[in-house]
Amino acid sequence: MATINRRLDDVFHIGNGVGANRVGGTPEEDEACALAVAWMEDAGLEVEVDQRGNVVGRLRGAKPELPEVWTGSHLDSVPSGGRFDGVLGVVAGLEAVGAVGRSERTLGVVVFRDEETGCHGSRWRAQQDSLPGVFVELHVEQGPKLDRAGAPLGVVTSVAGIVRCSREFGGRADHAGTTPMDARSDALVSAAEYVLRVREVAAGIEGAVATVGQLEVEPGAANVVPKRVQLMVDARAPDQDRLDRLVAELGLEDAHYVIPPVQLSPGVLREEVERRGLPVVELPSGAGHDAGVLAAAGVESSMLFVRSLGGGASHSPEEHSSDEDIELAVEVLTAALQRLATSRGS
Repeated sequence: MATINRRLDDVFHIGNGVGANRVGGTPEEDEACALAVAWMEDAGLEVEVDQRGNVVGRLRGAKPELPEVWTGSHLDSVPSGGRFDGVLGVVAGLEAVGAVGRSERTLGVVVFRDEETGCHGSRWRAQQDSLPGVFVELHVEQGPKLDRAGAPLGVVTSVAGIVRCSREFGGRADHAGTTPMDARSDALVSAAEYVLRVREVAAGIEGAVATVGQLEVEPGAANVVPKRVQLMVDARAPDQDRLDRLVAELGLEDAHYVIPPVQLSPGVLREEVERRGLPVVELPSGAGHDAGVLAAAGVESSMLFVRSLGGGASHSPEEHSSDEDIELAVEVLTAALQRLATSRGS
């Protein structure tokens, strides 16, 4: 764990301010990627940096003609983010590939660029011909489910589909002090009723979530009844049927699909968790991930979640996972990569 913790700290301290500050496309993300390149070269990996800036460090296999096995994640962060998000998948991947060593199939550790604002690096790579045969991503859960279940690890079954849609509510601007309550057409009141509807509908569909995180009020003065409100709905569900129901019940038929729901391949990870006598918790991911992008492009993809402590705090400096859970995760990842590199395609 000493190397993993040191590398987590080295990346976390890039940038200024509270928490992690390596927004995609900034010099801070570039610096983190340069650090990863140095680690890969020190480990004897062949390093490729593609046109989009994605970094792949390869340990060539005895049968390089076989499809490759990759692991990794991203190094960019949200503003004031956490220590583990994305970074853990990269440093754990380096640790695991080093432990497996040279095998039949080529092993790769990948750093995808600009994940937080839409998985741009992995989306670009998914459009190219040079994709791996298998991708395994280790990531912190970013939620409280594993902690509530008393389980250190979770096997991800799917990545939720995400839709976003803007809704507008109109009213009439009036004086806040002189217009009787029964004579008002308050756009914000209508919007507020819809926000509560968003919460109610999502709570009634198992596994679904929906959020109104952006709200614009016009004219935006304390002494004027709002005449117009525009809000943004972010709706997510683990499969297409539930996502379609969520969209229909919220009236989001013109929604923009950020990513469709996609199924992952939990088999090898599930078996390795079982072998260690650990509770096998399978769960969908409500957040988008590079693994979901690659799976949607036809790459056999798996994800292993590490328990997030402190109520599952993430995208914040309070993000935390224990050394013990991380050690277990690296052990499972190493065993899974070893099996994938030797037991398939040979």
